Amino acid sequence: MARKKKPLPILENVTITDCAAEGKALARVNDMVVFVPFCVPGDVVDLQVRKKKHSYCEAEVIRFIKKSDVREEAFCQHFGVCGGCKWQTLPYEKQLEMKQQQVFQQLTRIGKIELPEFSPILGSVKTREYRNKLEFGCSNKRWMTREEIATGEPAGEMRAIGFHITGAFDKILPIEKCYLMDNLQNEIRNSIRDYAIGNDMTFFDLRQQVGLLRDVMIRNSNTGEWMVLVQFHYDEEGDEQRAMGLMQHLADTFPQITSLLYVDNQKCNDTFGDLDISVFKGNDHIFETMEGLKFKVGPKSFYQTNTEQAYHLYSVARNFAQLTGNEVVYDLYTGTGTIANFVAKEAGKVVGIEYVPEAIEDAKVNSEINGIDNTLFYAGDMKDILNDEFIAHHGKPDVIITDPPRAGMHQDVVDTILRAEPKRIVYVSCNPATQARDLQLLDAKYKVTAVQPVDMFPHTPHVENVVALEMK
Repeated sequence: MARKKKPLPILENVTITDCAAEGKALARVNDMVVFVPFCVPGDVVDLQVRKKKHSYCEAEVIRFIKKSDVREEAFCQHFGVCGGCKWQTLPYEKQLEMKQQQVFQQLTRIGKIELPEFSPILGSVKTREYRNKLEFGCSNKRWMTREEIATGEPAGEMRAIGFHITGAFDKILPIEKCYLMDNLQNEIRNSIRDYAIGNDMTFFDLRQQVGLLRDVMIRNSNTGEWMVLVQFHYDEEGDEQRAMGLMQHLADTFPQITSLLYVDNQKCNDTFGDLDISVFKGNDHIFETMEGLKFKVGPKSFYQTNTEQAYHLYSVARNFAQLTGNEVVYDLYTGTGTIANFVAKEAGKVVGIEYVPEAIEDAKVNSEINGIDNTLFYAGDMKDILNDEFIAHHGKPDVIITDPPRAGMHQDVVDTILRAEPKRIVYVSCNPATQARDLQLLDAKYKVTAVQPVDMFPHTPHVENVVALEMK
């Protein structure tokens, strides 16, 4: 006979003392650390423990006894369920303070190397409608409240377009209004939902892998262009005709869309990098501009999602590189060559390396349309391409700019950089923890000379950080 689990406790009159990782807040009850979402320091609350470990537990608020003096009212109706903007109730100045502290703690505690004084974090130009790209899932199983689950009586339509719920991969939170992007994306998304429900279209079931309407991606640019990509999953005869009806509805309703695309995705996941995209109307791309340069952005292209702040991020990287016009620069994890092309006019030659072949083709096009002729781009796994033979062929780098994914750089890549001995390294990171680990490895030959945190994502705990290193 299975042992009954002990009921998890309620913690009363708990004061939230700090911010923690992943946008959670932190409290201490006796010797137990308690992580709580959607709180700010100074809140006094009663908590229901949801998960308990030996030295910490996770809990959620069941009653606010006293709200913190620094707390702000959330501006989004979905706050508290949607996990996207967990710091909405934290004033932006406090968010920046927390992010600065996060960078400092991770670089000092994990890196354990000599560091200069950190520059104050650069706050985002915009704190709302700052994104140029959003993706929405479509599901026949929307998220339900605890009351709906308890009664077994869902209220209203179960088909939904919105964001995936944390911890429930097949559930979608219906989004009525999102403040992360220009309001036209709300109009487009809600119009897709209303048309699809009104015409009795099936929405995707992630577990059963059936359903016509699967996913929606919306992008815009600072040139005023809009891209919409709708993912379908054709199940039965007539599905393609129904899909084209929705596409025509979008074309007729939103003349602002300059790139209207669709794809039939029969895979078990919603990635489409290996699928052929069809153009229903307009172009297969949009353009972004930065400091007089034009960048072609296709549906598969990576481009920083905060356009205005990306300019400040790349400006910091270029300043840290201290280019004089003659240097050989290697741009590692170059993506669509944005940084490479951004610094090219101040360098002798720029060599960009990126894993995704389509991104490298975009990088070459971006050089061509901007009349840049001193860049070279190569596609492949970084640890395989960047080796001693590659460096011997293309020339020893004077400066390396590296902007790796969240996992940081592979040990082989770090070892190759150490052997190449560039005069300077500029390390751009979206994860200061893995950046700190890599800085510790580079400390064998390099010293950190500057640290500049940059906020790209207001109302979230995420932070970018740029570090300059010089040969010892």
